[in-house]
Amino acid sequence: MGIETRIDRGPQEPRAGISGARLLAAVLLNALITAVEVAGGIASGSLALLSDAAHNLGDTAAIAFSYVAWRIAGRGSDSRRTYGYKRAEIIAAFVNAAALVAISLFLVVEALRRLRAPQAIDSGLMLLVAAFGLAANLASMLLLRKDARSSMNVRSGYLHLLGDTVSSVGVILGGILIRAWGAFWIDPLVTILISLYLLRESWAIVRGSVGILMQSAARLDYGAIRADIEAIPEVRNIHHVHTWMSNEETVYFEAHIDVEDRPLSQACAIAERIEGLLREKYGIAHVTLQFETGRCQEKDFFKVGRPARKKKGGTRE
Repeated sequence: MGIETRIDRGPQEPRAGISGARLLAAVLLNALITAVEVAGGIASGSLALLSDAAHNLGDTAAIAFSYVAWRIAGRGSDSRRTYGYKRAEIIAAFVNAAALVAISLFLVVEALRRLRAPQAIDSGLMLLVAAFGLAANLASMLLLRKDARSSMNVRSGYLHLLGDTVSSVGVILGGILIRAWGAFWIDPLVTILISLYLLRESWAIVRGSVGILMQSAARLDYGAIRADIEAIPEVRNIHHVHTWMSNEETVYFEAHIDVEDRPLSQACAIAERIEGLLREKYGIAHVTLQFETGRCQEKDFFKVGRPARKKKGGTRE
């Protein structure tokens, strides 16, 4: 018999505590920063400004995606999306991070070329534009600071803006050194440092989002979970465990539970005990349990399938 126990709060409408107006204002402000830095980077010849503009462009997209995905993810489940729309945020994160990886690699290559042949830079214009970017980034952070305390999605955008602020500070310091010493090689060096930082952060997001989209197993202490569940007197064994995530927060868990031959009412009581354990101790939001009595021959904790072998003629076994 199979007993499904749902213990998450389910799909919800966008939370009223989060201000969509502030998110949109942050998007528009960062778009303005990007446009000013692109124009200033081209006019001054500063690749560091262009790399910072690329960073801001990525963050503008990130905040815009956060807003759109936040709206979509709040939809309830329907007949087409029985798990709801929570993965909209993960798809947005993957697209944004993958674009940043490509941009960062391009900027590193361009900066290495500039190191071999440094170009003259208008450091005054570079400083002016970078100072504008710093002020605007700080304003964007203030817009999202309140909502970042209650929403992981908004908080990720807030952290992007924090990275922008640090990047702008780096460009300003580079501009000061160029103005003081005439060392134009500092500009591509700052570019490389900013781009490597972006590459590291973006690649981590790509890996994490792909893991969720590929339904990789959630990071849990499976040894402890097994010990806790099998410590329940009525439980003989837990096996064929599968876990995955619909977003960064919502973990799904399913398993076979081998118990003594008992009526359904007693199995429901055992299910409630297991669900409470998984919710309170391990933060698992959605549990599906299949109860059985000596049904499965294989009792492996994880049921790992093997790829089917091809027969002659192209069919599979």
